[in-house]
Order: sequence, then structure tokens, then C-alpha cells
Amino acid sequence: MTTTTDSAGTDAAPAYPTVRTGCPLDLPPLVGEMREERPVSRVTLWDGSRPWVVTRYSDARQALRDPRLSADLHRPGFPFISPVQKVQQNEDLPVGFLRMDPPEHTRQRRMLTAEFIVKRMQRMRPEVDALVESLLDDMIAAGSPADLVDAFALPLPSLVICKLLGVPYQDHEFFQEQSRLMIDQTAGVEKVLAAREELRAYFDRLATHKASHPDDDLLSRLVAEQEAPGRLSHDEVVGMAAVLLVAGHETTANMIGIGVLNLLEAPGQWAALCEDPDLIPGAVEELLRYQTVIHTGLPRVATEDMEIGGVTVRAGEGVLIQLAAANRDPRVFDAPDRLDVRHPARQHLAFGFGVHQCLGLPLARMELQSALEGLVRRLPGLRVTKPLEELGFRHRMNVYGLFELPVTW
Repeated sequence: MTTTTDSAGTDAAPAYPTVRTGCPLDLPPLVGEMREERPVSRVTLWDGSRPWVVTRYSDARQALRDPRLSADLHRPGFPFISPVQKVQQNEDLPVGFLRMDPPEHTRQRRMLTAEFIVKRMQRMRPEVDALVESLLDDMIAAGSPADLVDAFALPLPSLVICKLLGVPYQDHEFFQEQSRLMIDQTAGVEKVLAAREELRAYFDRLATHKASHPDDDLLSRLVAEQEAPGRLSHDEVVGMAAVLLVAGHETTANMIGIGVLNLLEAPGQWAALCEDPDLIPGAVEELLRYQTVIHTGLPRVATEDMEIGGVTVRAGEGVLIQLAAANRDPRVFDAPDRLDVRHPARQHLAFGFGVHQCLGLPLARMELQSALEGLVRRLPGLRVTKPLEELGFRHRMNVYGLFELPVTW
């Protein structure tokens, strides 16, 4: 039966996002309850707005491919998880293709498609494997205990995205700090905006340098093939590079760290990969399903009245598509709250779906597989040195994960 937007009163619109009050590797209880009892329901954000949250797999998949749901943050009613995100609504700076709708989204995305195709990632694989080996050499030489996040999970994707973009790796501490601030829901607006401006200024200088000193990298090609002929403005190139840098290392770095933790915490899962490394490609998909790090939902706004899961969503109302909840939907996945590296999980939504599906998914898959293969081969005795409750989790960050992961072997 179809309901109306007015049917969900204030009592049915709890504060969102909500924290994980139980095990930090499980979904927040509220999210699981919503999926089972009211799969399309209202929540209340920090600014008092009351968007809809979509929690079931079938509804999420439908919503992600529906052109009536816009990713354009300039549209009235667009839901913002934090105050700093809302500031961008009134700015003149290019927002980047992630926050655009077709046809402009399609036009800009096509400029990057060839950079992330599977064949190109396969050609990069030996270089990534070599980086994995080098990082593990250094970590092992330094001796245990070690922080797996600092020694391995963070530098690996940082090195890879630097090589891909043409960013000097000696600047990695700078951009890691700026990107960390930019996705921190608790950081003040002024700090986040300052971090964003510093990152943009950095890429402004680098893109200008690439114009006269091109190299075999993505940023050089953007400048030569898109900016020079006038297909993109200089500011658009700068914004695109900044988006790729942040997205290219934050999600993968956090997925490596929390993925390893999940494998070590779930009985028999780490041992299964050590015994049979051929399980690793499937294990990566299962980890992405089980511990979806984009955990607060993909924001959209309805451009016209529409129905999602039997609920009428009016034009101008915000929608948050809860990928983490959809990826644990028992209607689609067997025993969804249990990590099992033998689970068939390829149809997960961790990378989104439809026209906005993550452009870098071939890169992320390749990096995660390389990282796990190196770890299980070199460190089969890996174990965490602190209990789960003493670890620092990124509850208030847009990308979930760990601040550190102390390990020994």
C-alpha cells in the first residue's frame, strides 16, 4: 500500500546518522530496524531537515538508477549530512562530476573512463604488487608491534593514486591531512573549508606546472586533452583532481584496515585465505558487502513526485540511499550479518549502481586484492594486539574505518 510523505510523523524521524552502540563491526541497531520494519522512512538531520532513508536492497538499487533522483547538491531539498557540506550549496566553485546529473555528469565522466578500465588496472598490477612488497618489507624490518593503518593501509593507496594522478608522493602527509579534515563530520566549518581551499590551491599550482611540464599521468592528460582545448576550465580540472585524490585513497585505505580487522575477528576467515589465496577475489567482494565504508548513505533529491518501496516521495524531498543496510539485506544475501569469504557477494552495492557507480571500482578491487595477497603470504600469523572495544573507529567520518590497527605477527 502506498503511503504519503506526511504519514511518517516526528516520532518516526529519529536523529541521523546514528552511531554503532553495539559491536563497531555491525550496523547501527536503528538502521537494521528500519530495513526490517519501515524500509523507506524519514530521519532528522542536524539542520532539522527530514529526508527519507532507503534501506532495502531492491529499493536502493531502484533508487540508484532512477533519473528522478538528482545528485546535484544545488537543488533545494538536497540532504546534507554535516554543516560543511551545506556550505557548498551556495558556492560558485565547480562541484565536480560526482555532484552532477546527466548530461554534464556523463560528459565529464567520459573524460576519465579510459583511465580506470579493467585492462589498464591489470597493467598497473605488477607496480602495485611491488609497492605492497616494499611496504611489508619496511613494516617487517621495523618489527612488531606495528600500526597496520599507518604502515600499510594508508600509504598503499596514497602511493597508487599519487602515481596515477602525477602527484609527488613527498606531499602525501599534506594531502592526507586535508582529505581527512574534508570528510570529518565533527570538524568545524572553517577548518574543513580551509583544508579544501589548501588542497585546491595545491592542485592549481600542480596543474599549472603540468601545462608546461607534462608527464605520463592523469593530471597531465586532463590539462592537455581537456583544459587546453576548452572542454574543461582550469578550475574544473583542479576540482576534478582534488575529488579523485580524496576518493582514490580514503575509501581504499579504510577498507584495507577494517577489512583486515574483520577477517581477523571472524572465526576461521583469515586462516581460510592463508590456506587458499585463490579465495581472495571473492573475499574482497564479501568484505565490501559486509563492511561498506560509505556508511551514512548516498544523498539524492527527488526532482518530481515518485514512489520508492511503496512510499510516495515528493519533489524537493531528500533521499539517503543506505548502501550498508542494503548490503546486509537477508532478502538478497544468505546470513548477511556473518562474514564468510566463500559467500557469493558480487552483486553488492558498495560501489553504488547506475550512472553514478564508482568510477574507480576496478582500481579499488585491484588494490584490495593485491594488499590481501601480500598480507596473507607474508604475515599469516597476523593478529590484533588490542581488544575490539579499545580500537578507535571513525564513527563521525563520512568514510568508516579505523584510526589505527595495532598488530603483531
